[in-house]
Amino acid sequence: MHLLLRLLSRLPRILLLTAALACAGGAGNAFAQKAADAGTGGATTTYTVTDMRGRQVRLERVPQRIVSLLPSLTESLCALEACERIVGVDEFSNHPARVAALPKLGHTFAPLVEATVRLRPDVVLMAYSAPVIAQLERFGIPVLALDANDMAQLEQVLHKLDQLLQVQRANALLARMQAEVDQQAKALAAQAPAGQKVYFEVDATPYAAGPDSFIGQLLQRLGARNVLPPNLGPFPRITPEYVLRQQPELIIHTPQTPSASFATRPGWSRMPAVRSGRICALDLVETDVVSRPGPRLGEAARALARCLQMPGAAPR
Repeated sequence: MHLLLRLLSRLPRILLLTAALACAGGAGNAFAQKAADAGTGGATTTYTVTDMRGRQVRLERVPQRIVSLLPSLTESLCALEACERIVGVDEFSNHPARVAALPKLGHTFAPLVEATVRLRPDVVLMAYSAPVIAQLERFGIPVLALDANDMAQLEQVLHKLDQLLQVQRANALLARMQAEVDQQAKALAAQAPAGQKVYFEVDATPYAAGPDSFIGQLLQRLGARNVLPPNLGPFPRITPEYVLRQQPELIIHTPQTPSASFATRPGWSRMPAVRSGRICALDLVETDVVSRPGPRLGEAARALARCLQMPGAAPR
């Protein structure tokens, strides 16, 4: 997922910070010292959490001051009822609305280290590929590297957050997410043919979402067929000629690329998706939910289902 974030970070800031940023919810309680459950209080409880690097990170107590440098982690913390413990976030975290009022600390690949340290966090959460992890750890700040490229890793991340927060809420959250995706898949099955050949373009390089990415897996659960093979990785860089040879029937893309530009690529005017006009642009909010492996998985499924329902699909 770190590659996807790098690509999406090329978008102009005005595109990435959606209208949700203007809704500064009730975040004035961000610095509150509140335990997740009754009985935890501020007591010292030393324990360890193994992050996605496989490193055991030692916590001196249940964290009450958390910095989140990844939008998906910010959303997951709030979904696990720990929003009030967040004291700072990355510049792209914009959901739920209450996080808009929190200090912005750069992004996961270039965080403001000194500003982060000044917040005195009990723990910092970020992507496992971030080069600044060692620098933060030199200040004595525990850093949990939590990132998800696929559904299995998303489940792991939520359980690790459960362990970090010393709560047991991940299973209920995962069940709700699964039910929401299943609901979208069931509704879509009655409205659109299964097996549509889909090309999901992250940017015009082009980078694409492969079948092993969380986006690709979500498309599969909705009955679509990714035109890329799994051996290319979750978010491979490919050539326009390769995509043309796959003859996708539907193109899904982010706001970074104008829909009209696909027809101008050499040979693409002959592509089934372009010929039939089945080019689906995600809006800004949809791009957020689809690009973040987190609790809004049902909304991501709804956005992809909207594209799969575009008229002109070949009957099966």
